[in-house]
Amino acid sequence: MPCRTMLQALVVPVVALAILANANQAEARGCIKGAAVGAVAGHVAGHHALIGAVTGCAVGHHLAKKEEQRQRQLRQQQAQPQSPQNSGQRPAPGSAAAAV
Repeated sequence: MPCRTMLQALVVPVVALAILANANQAEARGCIKGAAVGAVAGHVAGHHALIGAVTGCAVGHHLAKKEEQRQRQLRQQQAQPQSPQNSGQRPAPGSAAAAV
């Protein structure tokens, strides 16, 4: 068995176990899509599909977390009532804020 094949036979199960041991539903968000794209890119770039998949998973997870955080901030901003002074809008004529 050549050294490269033996190394692949050891690395693939170890990486798979490491990913599965740390994976839960929240952490898997973005990983599947990133891993698929990374595997294809790694394969095309020189038959490094496994490295591409691992890197793609990490990048996909990071981007999904950033998007989730952005969505959370957007929901918080929409949930806060905006007063006319803070929003940059003029108060409606006849309102209490217009009389001040």
